[in-house]
Amino acid sequence: MSCYLSFLKQKNRSFRFEYLVVAVLISSLYGCTSKEKKLDPVDLVIESMSDSLPKIGLPEGVDPEHEDWKGADLEPKAPVLPLHPEEEAKKFLLPEGFHIEPVLTEPQIEQPGAISFDGNGRMFVLELRTYMLTADSDGTLEPASRISRWEDIDNDGIYETGTVFVDSLIFPRFVLPYGKDAVLTMNSDEDNVYKFTDTNGDGKADKKELFTNNYGRSGNVEHQQAFMYYNMDNWLYSTYNAFRVRETPTGVIRENTGYNRAQWGVTHDDDGKVWFLGGASGLPSQFQQPVHYGNFNYEDNYAEGFEEPWGAAVLIGDLQEGMDRVRENNGGPKRVTGAAGNDIYRGDRLPKSLYGQLFYGEPVARIVRQVNPVVNEGITTLHNAFQDQKSEFLRSTDPLFRPVDMTTAPDGTLYITDMYHGIIQEGQWAQKGTYLRAKIEQYQLDKVIGLGRIWRITHDSKERDKTRPNMLNETPAQLVRHLEHPNGWWRDQAQQLIVLSQDKSVAPQLEAIVTGSDNLLARFHALWSLEGLGTLKPKMVRELLEDPNPRMRIQAMRVGETLYKSGNKSLGDDYLNLLEDENVDVALQAMLSAHVLEVPSLDIALKELLRSNRAKGIQTIGSQILEPKEVRNWWEVTANELTDAQKSTLYKGKVIFNELCVQCHGNDGAGTPVGEGLVMAPPLTGSVRVQSHPEYVIKTVMHGLEGPLDGKTYPAGIMVGNKEQSDEWIAAIVSYIRTNLSNEGSMVTAEDVRKVRTKTMEREGPYIYSELMESVPQELVPNGQWKITASHSVPTRIGGTSAPSGAFNFEGWTTGEDQKKGMWFQIELPGQAKVSELHFTSQPNSRGWRPDAPPPIQTYPRTYVLEASNDGVNWSKLVEEKGRQAKVALVFEPVDAKFLRITLMEDVESIEDLKIPWSMKQMKIFGRQTGISQ
Repeated sequence: MSCYLSFLKQKNRSFRFEYLVVAVLISSLYGCTSKEKKLDPVDLVIESMSDSLPKIGLPEGVDPEHEDWKGADLEPKAPVLPLHPEEEAKKFLLPEGFHIEPVLTEPQIEQPGAISFDGNGRMFVLELRTYMLTADSDGTLEPASRISRWEDIDNDGIYETGTVFVDSLIFPRFVLPYGKDAVLTMNSDEDNVYKFTDTNGDGKADKKELFTNNYGRSGNVEHQQAFMYYNMDNWLYSTYNAFRVRETPTGVIRENTGYNRAQWGVTHDDDGKVWFLGGASGLPSQFQQPVHYGNFNYEDNYAEGFEEPWGAAVLIGDLQEGMDRVRENNGGPKRVTGAAGNDIYRGDRLPKSLYGQLFYGEPVARIVRQVNPVVNEGITTLHNAFQDQKSEFLRSTDPLFRPVDMTTAPDGTLYITDMYHGIIQEGQWAQKGTYLRAKIEQYQLDKVIGLGRIWRITHDSKERDKTRPNMLNETPAQLVRHLEHPNGWWRDQAQQLIVLSQDKSVAPQLEAIVTGSDNLLARFHALWSLEGLGTLKPKMVRELLEDPNPRMRIQAMRVGETLYKSGNKSLGDDYLNLLEDENVDVALQAMLSAHVLEVPSLDIALKELLRSNRAKGIQTIGSQILEPKEVRNWWEVTANELTDAQKSTLYKGKVIFNELCVQCHGNDGAGTPVGEGLVMAPPLTGSVRVQSHPEYVIKTVMHGLEGPLDGKTYPAGIMVGNKEQSDEWIAAIVSYIRTNLSNEGSMVTAEDVRKVRTKTMEREGPYIYSELMESVPQELVPNGQWKITASHSVPTRIGGTSAPSGAFNFEGWTTGEDQKKGMWFQIELPGQAKVSELHFTSQPNSRGWRPDAPPPIQTYPRTYVLEASNDGVNWSKLVEEKGRQAKVALVFEPVDAKFLRITLMEDVESIEDLKIPWSMKQMKIFGRQTGISQ
């Protein structure tokens, strides 16, 4: 053994930096040649590659004349070798005067997917360390990813000092610095967003708090929500999710929005409009109007030729679509096929011509595109800024350049996150037998893993700003001055920190900027800071609605929506009056605000507007408001899943809420404001308590609730009980609250209410919060001490098997074969608990998407028994059931148990050779913990 690099060669398909460290230590003991002593990550990747050229050829059974393969070059090729950062830098092509330099690279970071900066200018890196380590995407959901934090201590432009801020994450979806020494993030296939805080200043998060729930989705890691983003309107947006959330003094609330149809990228412009980025489309999405106004159909979104990329020649043609999409003599795509990471550049150290331009990455074409948005009559059309030159802002001849994020930095320049990776398409699109898989193997692209670079783009005209931010250590009064900074990053951070501080003493300073500053952008941020602090005054909004600058009139309307929703309905007339504004963009904004607020008489005013104003944007959106195509109500969206009786229940609940509950809880369920940032009663929107066990809301509505709630006191003081109302009445209002107001709980029935009424018949007077929580079954949350086993499990696409623990999240668990008598699923708790309910969902297996496709295969257990035990030997039967539906809720008398086991009681035969497996996901156990350590 000349060096322990042989160990690395054996591990080439799952190379990690930890292996490098081990190799360094062991090599120091055994000795290495001077060449081997480098142990550089790039050299190690090269070392892992085979010296013999691969034999490719067409897969068996493939038609060589098929458009995916016709003309494909499948001759043996030398591998695509990774370059060191200084060598990769020479492969970039930029416009004259621009330069690119690395600021952070491997081995310090590995497979970066996004970056973000906190108020002190420290860079947080989302390291997706498990992405495509093999062509089969093995181990994607292993807990090996991380968020690292980096600083440029000596201010030389290189981030040399770092810590692992949060470790052992499962393909985390985003990193959002949020206040002092804290970030928000979440794992894939999970539902909760957590706040991680460094409380002792060592650069590592040591405190984990739930920020919000019901935020996630399951499926391929490329098809889950990403990029939680703090916008100028103080709401947090993300891709995929058709809602937005924000933290208030009374908790995190949410509102439904339109569909953003985005995958990996969210940014905003100086006016606070959120810009989303599609994934597979390769194009920006939902950029015409703010997404909370809903979805409208537009023409002329993109200029002619916008979909055609102009990357440099890479000559390998590794496209999932096949040869039909490969550009001749180039090897790149004929059409954009992937988009990742976007940024409206708002810095002050690059030419002014770049300010307000959209930049986004196309990692398949190896380009960063500069987009020039042109607005005409209220409609935005996107132009490739380099279309005439048949070029792009940034190109590379290095096939491994993978731009996945763009960021305006504190120093005023533009940063590019480069995953520098062999494969950029997830394994589902690179399966054996595909054209893309052949290209991966031909060039050994699956070997290039574990690398990654962050680049800075500068220009000859200005040096980067070397001022070091210190906002996390400044008072809100000191932060106010940054609202006038020429770099949008500084303004955004200052506003966020002012709002999170909830220090209302700075309101006079902010009001002075809004009314007296010559800096329009500072006025915007000061106005939204007032909104976020809860100190916004209707008088100021009305004055701004008459501001000579149309952009300020638009901001006044948007910020006024908060006041309208909290009860100031008089602003409705102002919105209707502004429909006649001479500026098309102002009239269009008035239309959108009045529409989303459901201002009375809008339809009458809108019909007159469409007759008098022929601007394209007015006609396009106005006609769709008058004749809507989008269904907004939850029970209408899922009408095919509800019976007529359930629809009737929800409509009845809506009437009750609007007639009775809005006085304290507000029109939108966020609480009726009473001044000083207070609301009359607890928010119901996106409430964890409302969406948890149904008994919480049933008991509250039936018997009432008084006193502090979770330590917070509300002016209403008491929620009066309604036990004199019928079971049907209570079921209606509870069902409406749990399934609307941005909540996603389940409906309840009159029978559910009757059971609670029977149990609480002796109850006199309202509950206090602690007493109520003690009486309601609580969800027992799995942790590392739970032992979850099953008789069967099957291989999964992401590598490994469907672990039984997957039954508790979106990933799910399945037997993978027909249900057989004796199959079992078992949970061993770390200690005894008093258990009373077990819920799970058995996802049906689709048999096609055509209208004439046969019905899906149901995977719920057909006949089964649920048993409990304290020793794993002696069992008592709790429930014996015949399965009838996908959503299963087993309710039984509370029992002390350490073990729970479900066992199938009969065989189920396949239907026409189609297997009928048993599957479970989103399992929940309710009860009271006794010996369990949570």
